[in-house]
Amino acid sequence: MDTDGTYGPREAAPATPATPVPRPSGPPPMPLRPPGAALETWLRTPRLAPAPGIYAYGHQPRPPQDPDRVPDRKLLGGVVLTVLAAVFTWSLIYNGYLPVIAIIGWIVPASWPSGGGNAFWAAVFNWGMYAAIAAALIWIFGRLGRWREAIRRYGAPLKKLVEDPPPGSGPIAAPDGPPLDDPVEWPELRAAGQPAVADRLAAEIRTGRMNDVDYARIRRAWQSVQHQPARLDAFTDAVLRQGAAACGHPSGARDLPLRSAVHDLLTSQVRIGLALPDERNAYQYQGAGLALDPTLLGTGLLAVGPPGSGKTRRLVRPVVESLCLQALSGTAAVVVVGAAGTDLGPDAAFDVVISLGDPKSAYDLDLYGGSADPDEAARTLAEALLDGSPSHEYDTRRAATVLGQLLGPYRAAHGRFPSVTELRELLDGAPTAYAALRDALDAAGAHGQARELDARQRQADRPGDIGALLADRVALLDRPAFAGFFDVTGRSRPFSLHTLEHPLRVRIDLPERGHAEASRILARLVLAQFTAAVTTRADRSLFACLVLDDASHTITTEAVRGLQRLRSANAGAVLTLRTLDDAPETLRSALLGAVGCRMAFSGVTTWDGKRFAEAWGTTWVETRDVTRTPDQSGGLLRRLGRGVRRIFTGEAATTESVTVRKVERERWSASDLAHAVPAGHAVLSLTATTGELAPPILADLRS
Repeated sequence: MDTDGTYGPREAAPATPATPVPRPSGPPPMPLRPPGAALETWLRTPRLAPAPGIYAYGHQPRPPQDPDRVPDRKLLGGVVLTVLAAVFTWSLIYNGYLPVIAIIGWIVPASWPSGGGNAFWAAVFNWGMYAAIAAALIWIFGRLGRWREAIRRYGAPLKKLVEDPPPGSGPIAAPDGPPLDDPVEWPELRAAGQPAVADRLAAEIRTGRMNDVDYARIRRAWQSVQHQPARLDAFTDAVLRQGAAACGHPSGARDLPLRSAVHDLLTSQVRIGLALPDERNAYQYQGAGLALDPTLLGTGLLAVGPPGSGKTRRLVRPVVESLCLQALSGTAAVVVVGAAGTDLGPDAAFDVVISLGDPKSAYDLDLYGGSADPDEAARTLAEALLDGSPSHEYDTRRAATVLGQLLGPYRAAHGRFPSVTELRELLDGAPTAYAALRDALDAAGAHGQARELDARQRQADRPGDIGALLADRVALLDRPAFAGFFDVTGRSRPFSLHTLEHPLRVRIDLPERGHAEASRILARLVLAQFTAAVTTRADRSLFACLVLDDASHTITTEAVRGLQRLRSANAGAVLTLRTLDDAPETLRSALLGAVGCRMAFSGVTTWDGKRFAEAWGTTWVETRDVTRTPDQSGGLLRRLGRGVRRIFTGEAATTESVTVRKVERERWSASDLAHAVPAGHAVLSLTATTGELAPPILADLRS
């Protein structure tokens, strides 16, 4: 079947300069999960997210905030105390210790208690009298103990628990068919006149042959069919023949080998922690699960924390896992970059694994990003070679010009871009390299490109030419460890980020241990190529995300500008830093402003905390100032008593005056971020692509 180009082979894909979509030989063996009963419960569980970042699966929103709300302990304590008091008072009245019955006897006529000699009316009077006394006691003590509020607060949940059906039992079925709104029965397919397809998929769910990835993938395929009705026949045929395996991912995989986080593919959320019931957290977030999804990642996420704070294990790994599951369901494409050996998921969880510097790597990285435009290739390569420091920031345009003067003529002469060794020789100004390129230009008849080469040779002789610096940077990639990589002749399997129109799962391992500076260049290169590729995609239906497990020394001026453009391209980036000092000082505030989601892990320094505090701004809080003054009131006896008390306790009697006022203070101060965030916790603020905001939230990432 061919839906929107994200499922199965594409028979008429448009020609691109990038390589075809890499496909593994077959899916790894794995059990399908969850089983049918669990999937039915998962589908029927309500989802409610009243604010961005709240984990919607099974969420129970808190009641509206009431500033005059009585605390639960105080309310229940008052109820128990007044009930005991009412019972004790009733006992006193019933046994005659309180003369209530005698007073009633004095007030009413003498014949009423005896009923005028009639036993029935006597019983009516006595029972009515006791009922009136009991009602009076209930009214008096009920008002004192707030019984009505307790019934309203705790009675409604109990009533709902009794009346509502148990979870997973499903909605009430229609008289002549399956339930009208049961997701297990695929009501959207039935409404479109496809009962046979719906019956087949419902049977797959009940028998346990379908998992959550299958459900999300087929649901996505049906949505694409609705946009292009011509694909309806292919969709129905595939579902009737293959069942839950229909509309499969190109790799053939239907799940990940191992899941380490909690996911909800119906909302594309991954749970990362629990918002603490802290007074600094917004009321509706207190006690709620926190989750990330493409609407939040689409604004960019920056996480800062020292080594060991849990950035990789508690943030990067769950996000990568969620994006890989979404790629299998045909809704996302992910590229994750990290140091070799970092636990970002097993190889079987990815379609493409590029281990730069490892001769066993099955894939290579295209140094020029699959671009056929020399200017675009020069711009991304220049951004990667210069690290964004103040000494190099102004050289980016000059570097792009220099590289363009070499890449353009070389492509015109050879029909491809130069290899790393050839580019290094040209930047070094080797006479033999220039002579060979000039001869190739003459043979190709590209005489116009010779002027670019002449200009480059004239500039190379000037003092302070940037070509020497670029040659030194390229030399870091021209090492024996990278022999066989960055091939431009087509002998290897280079991966290009222009293939992100497909639901790909890509992992790039960098050799940071032995080639730290080269790894930084490659990380900047991937970031620059990703920004250029996703912003020029013709099909932006897939959410594309780049995850940099360590973005140290990858932040440049162009990178910050590129992050701001991702939101409109249905793309996002997740960047982690050990400290903001790993970014140029002039770009730190701009970096925090370019991303919509900011996360400070426990252990950040006060100067990093100061940047976050400035980004999060201030809010109005209510403060209470207590003033204590010596108590001089009363007569001689009270003063004498206070003097004796002071002799024995050492404390003078004082009076307190309380002043309540509203002041503007930082949501989180630099000192609080550095010292008040426990281990395993983080403070994060969220922004959705729709513009919704979540204030800074203290979260427990271990829950």
